[in-house]
Amino acid sequence: MVFGRKWREYATALSATLITAAAGTTVGWTSPTLPKLQDKDSPIPTTPDQSSWIASLMILSSALSPIPASYLADRIGTKKTLLLAAIPYILGWILVMLATNVPTIYAARLISGLGYGIAYTTAPMYLGEIASNEVRGAMATLITVMSKFGILSQYCIGPYVSMLGLASFNIAIPILFVVTFSAMPESPYYYLKSGQSHLAERSLKKLRGRDYMMEELDSMTHLVNENMKEKSRWKDLVTVGGNKRGLIILLGIYFTQQFCGSTAIISYAEQIFGAAEGGLGARESCIVVGSVQLLTSAISSQLVDRLGRKPLLLVSSCGVGLANVIIGAYFFMKYANSEYIVNLKFIPVVVIPIFIFSYTIGLATVPFAITSEIFPTHIKSKATCIIQICVALMTFAVTKLYQVIADNLGTYVAFWSFALLSVGGVIFILMLLPETKGQSFAAIQERLYCSDKVVYEKRDGGVARVRINL
Repeated sequence: MVFGRKWREYATALSATLITAAAGTTVGWTSPTLPKLQDKDSPIPTTPDQSSWIASLMILSSALSPIPASYLADRIGTKKTLLLAAIPYILGWILVMLATNVPTIYAARLISGLGYGIAYTTAPMYLGEIASNEVRGAMATLITVMSKFGILSQYCIGPYVSMLGLASFNIAIPILFVVTFSAMPESPYYYLKSGQSHLAERSLKKLRGRDYMMEELDSMTHLVNENMKEKSRWKDLVTVGGNKRGLIILLGIYFTQQFCGSTAIISYAEQIFGAAEGGLGARESCIVVGSVQLLTSAISSQLVDRLGRKPLLLVSSCGVGLANVIIGAYFFMKYANSEYIVNLKFIPVVVIPIFIFSYTIGLATVPFAITSEIFPTHIKSKATCIIQICVALMTFAVTKLYQVIADNLGTYVAFWSFALLSVGGVIFILMLLPETKGQSFAAIQERLYCSDKVVYEKRDGGVARVRINL
């Protein structure tokens, strides 16, 4: 059994991804909290426009921290950088506990967003570098599994406790992360990059246990040495053919992930269910959605290394596209006061969980696996940084614009727009995404960079390594 042999790797990954569980709490927190803040008896009176800012400011500020996180990951290691991500979360929840007005909540969300950016920039790098080939995809998807656990906790606890009680629960997660992850090993790739091969061997032995083989360390050393011959320059992301292809592939996947409407449904779940007036109450429907997310992400973590990345992404994109069409049609009939709407109130309760299942089985989980494996060591931190900034801006756009579109044009317009963009994602994935299941870093890079020819030429009395993009 793979899990039994790899328990050290999984234990390390579970500890590392507690920080993404903390990220999940900041995302899911808005669903039970915003209705309370907008209630007539709210201790902090909040308008719908202020609510949309509360939901989106955290994502906006998360675009500020990937560059420092990328720099720190190269200088002090991915482990120490991940540990730093806990500080903004802890400070953010302290501010929520002390909040008496909306600006204080704004500040809390902005500070928490810095931790979000650090976590999602660094976690894929760390997990990709500590995992063995056969479980790398599964371990990378733990980022999503733990995030969904964080979101579900907000749906289950948030409606039934005060803001102070929920914040008290949430602050415990980053504290637990610091306590457990401090004992975990640093990435062996970081030690090799910094010339500490003896520490790299020690780290790898801790991660592999009885499965440790010197050949794996030799392979890592060779790959790092080859990668480090190349200078790590920001412009190489768009001038080197393989880097550019990897960047385009990942940005296309993450664009589909965000603009399929997932962020809007997760952030505004209770409000959407309330507007739908389905059979279940809004709170209960949110718990169903959160449970589906968590269970599906766990299933995806087992399928990603068996079925492959591309099939899961295609099924996922088709599923969310179809679900968006149906949800949009329901809200259109509701807007038009259709006589049939009375008999169709079950649709949101049934179709939104189907949307969440479709989204989580691929789009929510697989991109992190691809992010962890597609770039060479010397450029990985910079590539992940750029991707996370773009994802943060896309998520902010969806979170903020959804409320604006729904209020001014109608909820059905938002969902039909998501459907159209999901179809675009299917076409993109079908045409451009290569399969990386079970392949080593070296094999993936050889395939991605196959049209980049490396030649050697004399320069200033020496020999320089030059890559030509074909």
